[in-house]
Amino acid sequence: MGIIIGIDVGGSTTKIVGLDHQEIKSPMFIKAADPVTSLFGAFGKYIYDNGVSLSDIEKVILTGVGSAYVDQPLYGLPTGKTNEFLANGLGARHSTGLEKLLVVSMGTGTSFVRVEGDKIQHIGGIGVGGGTLQGLSRLLLKTQDIHRIAEMGAKGDITNINLQIQDICNKPLPDLPLDATASNFGKADGNASVEDIAIGIIHMVLQSIGQAAYLASLNSTITDFVLIGNLTQLPQCRPIFSRMEEMYRVRFIIPPHAEYCTAIGAALTHTTNQ
Repeated sequence: MGIIIGIDVGGSTTKIVGLDHQEIKSPMFIKAADPVTSLFGAFGKYIYDNGVSLSDIEKVILTGVGSAYVDQPLYGLPTGKTNEFLANGLGARHSTGLEKLLVVSMGTGTSFVRVEGDKIQHIGGIGVGGGTLQGLSRLLLKTQDIHRIAEMGAKGDITNINLQIQDICNKPLPDLPLDATASNFGKADGNASVEDIAIGIIHMVLQSIGQAAYLASLNSTITDFVLIGNLTQLPQCRPIFSRMEEMYRVRFIIPPHAEYCTAIGAALTHTTNQ
């Protein structure tokens, strides 16, 4: 069997991986002005950098919103498309080895996919995600550069921005420690520093995602939440979700290659369906 190429085509960013006998090979991503340019740029760079010839490739599987712009075989290779939510589930399951989990795909917005063995079901989502982080940062910080936002946030103090339980009550509430957030941006004033604003935005986005994921699981026995997507690479991601683990008594897991899980899952749909 040849290499299976999985490609997650976004609006301007394409992520690509190779799957060779279930082994993930050299994931990478490319940014461009439009999805088609991004797709062809990523594919060309991938095969060039890895010394892969077209004859080595058995099939290309596309997923993501940008895949709708592609309606012909890629470089004449057998090319298929797959549902993005199915790819999320397969990629997260493969990366963690878990059979029961909730996939929290943090893209422009956030989608939730329930995985129970071979049953993979999209159960909803929220309009809060990377797009929210960038949009609010453009308005309030005059930048949408994620790395710059994270750097500013690392110097900020969340207690200057968020109203916490300890600000309104001198004793912990049931299941809510004193440092739990009572209101995002509830303490912000007109003199807030850009560093404090940055960490406030990061907390609001990630906390909203984690809380929504927890609420989405209440009618199930799932306690493992697998975080995928670009926001997993924020340095603040692990500590914020670790704090929510303690509060909700669940696990938030960031698997290897978390930002590439959808592309991995796309490639896996070929081997899964055989």
